[in-house]
Amino acid sequence: MSGCNLCPRSCGADREAGRRGYCGERGTIRAARAALHMWEEPCISGTRGSGAIFFSGCPLRCVYCQNRDIADGRVGKEISADRLAEIMLELQAQGANNINLVTPTHFALHIAKAIDAARVRGLAVPIVYNTSAYESPETLRRLDGLVDVYLPDMKYFSEERAARYSNAPDYPAAAKSAIAEMVWQTGNTVFADGNGAVEEGIMLRGVIVRHLLLPDGLEDSKAVVRYLYETYGDSVYISIMNQYTPMPQIGAEFPELARKVTEKEYESLVDYAVLLGIENGFIQEGETALESFIPDFDMRGI
Repeated sequence: MSGCNLCPRSCGADREAGRRGYCGERGTIRAARAALHMWEEPCISGTRGSGAIFFSGCPLRCVYCQNRDIADGRVGKEISADRLAEIMLELQAQGANNINLVTPTHFALHIAKAIDAARVRGLAVPIVYNTSAYESPETLRRLDGLVDVYLPDMKYFSEERAARYSNAPDYPAAAKSAIAEMVWQTGNTVFADGNGAVEEGIMLRGVIVRHLLLPDGLEDSKAVVRYLYETYGDSVYISIMNQYTPMPQIGAEFPELARKVTEKEYESLVDYAVLLGIENGFIQEGETALESFIPDFDMRGI
């Protein structure tokens, strides 16, 4: 990481020497929470929970980010790769169905070492790589054979929206390349039969692509869903989310984001997905745009 190029920003920061990259992080892992998490897709959380480890910093910095306290680096504790391996084993001992690495991109090299170490010491549950999909395929290839399930977003199809909301006009192209690499690595989707270390129905291998519907973003969302289905069919699962929550930092610059998604907007997107023929997917029902879905970043488990 002397000239960091782990993400598409390729900012070149000498993180190894203590410089901050665009992600806001130096060369040491920082994390803000490690605990059982119940609010992922059913085949990720199950009834026992997903062992979610939330990392500090982020290569994107979306203006509507719900995890802003950790994304901008205000919250987090430095840990070693060996300590990260211990945390994985502790979560497994608590009954976690998997180890869920949330916003891991900028610590990918440390994470690879930690997974190797944890496997040697008895880690038997799947590794879930939970990412914005603003990833470099070269970085992802370093994780081939280590990650079992990829859980990327596909936030935008429009370069203009990606530039406006995430300062990343190259996001659509980067996400397409990243998801292609993820699908190539994981191959056919596999679910647990209940005879192993995790509950029946938990995803052991595969890709779930998430898409969060934004206010006034229906047409772009339809383009995302259409692209995913036309490209991958039912070989990936598509998770269509309605949980967008307006956050205090939105401000006057983005008035279109100062409201929740309407029921009509979300139903229109779901109906469109059904019309396309999508069968392998997840939708959200009821009132999910609640701040209770945002965990406390209190260093628990770190």
